[in-house]
Amino acid sequence: MSVSGRSIAVVLASALLLGGAGGYGILAWSAAQERRSGPSAVQAVSTDTIATGDRVVFRNTAAGDGYGLVASVPLADPSGERSVTAEACDRVYATAALQMCLHIDRGIVTTFAATLRGADAIELGSWPLPGIPSRTRVSADSALVAMTSFVTGHAYGTVAFSTQTTISTTDGTDYGNLEEFALLIGGERVTAADRNIWGVTFGTDDNTFFATAASAGRTWLVRGDLAARSLTAIRESAECPSLSPDGRHVAYKKAVAGTAAPFWSIAVLDLGTGVETILPEPGNVDDQVEWLDDSTLLYGLPRKETVGDSDVWSIPIDGDGGPRLFIPHAWSPSVVRT
Repeated sequence: MSVSGRSIAVVLASALLLGGAGGYGILAWSAAQERRSGPSAVQAVSTDTIATGDRVVFRNTAAGDGYGLVASVPLADPSGERSVTAEACDRVYATAALQMCLHIDRGIVTTFAATLRGADAIELGSWPLPGIPSRTRVSADSALVAMTSFVTGHAYGTVAFSTQTTISTTDGTDYGNLEEFALLIGGERVTAADRNIWGVTFGTDDNTFFATAASAGRTWLVRGDLAARSLTAIRESAECPSLSPDGRHVAYKKAVAGTAAPFWSIAVLDLGTGVETILPEPGNVDDQVEWLDDSTLLYGLPRKETVGDSDVWSIPIDGDGGPRLFIPHAWSPSVVRT
């Protein structure tokens, strides 16, 4: 379904050029972002079919033969040497057992697909996607996978966009398009044709999840129930949620009011108290954040000076500390603990 009501126009060709990973790289940067500085080169790159041990898996955006390929660095040494695989992904997410890759396959006819691989890199399944890859998640126990893609080349900053989000078990059960779930806002079921669902994050069991729902130009953080096939709004103005490992907090991007173009800050909601904290990140975070641990977030930001390049940053969730460069020339991070 499509969502309207955002008075913003962006160049969709840019999203296609950059692989469409959530539309990153197509939005204007703030003056504060221009003052950021980071290394222009990475440590020596090694070639490996699969990495082991505690690590951060990401999409490599360093220039060279490894550009766009899945890479990883040791969790204990994120600035160290990175291992690069042969798999090209526009969005990637990994656990100790699985790796989910959303990719654009360019050719005479460009197609879009998702590929699930095991820890041994053997393909376990694949799904066609209707458009540009956007978000993907694997549950902590590696039992569930979710994927979001734009339909017909849209992006989150367009005046109207359409997404498709699905959840499947890794052993083959398909829950289908989440737009078919009952959407409840303020106790009332929303059946408007413009409703849209995207950006799944899984809960601490294999039934609960969180996602973004949108209709009539408004967005909500929703709690999903797979068994009941329902989505219940719990907070307005929240997009692309990510649940903390301990299940106590959910982080999301939050639109900044009064800006002439889409501009998102990072917010963290304490699910127990209902207190929302806006973090002191001056850049425009068009990403689904990842949790480094229960008190620190990771997220990608594009480099203004280099089209298609980006860095992964970290920030504490208490709001008392600012962003720090975590991995240069990287995108779409996931923390893997073995």
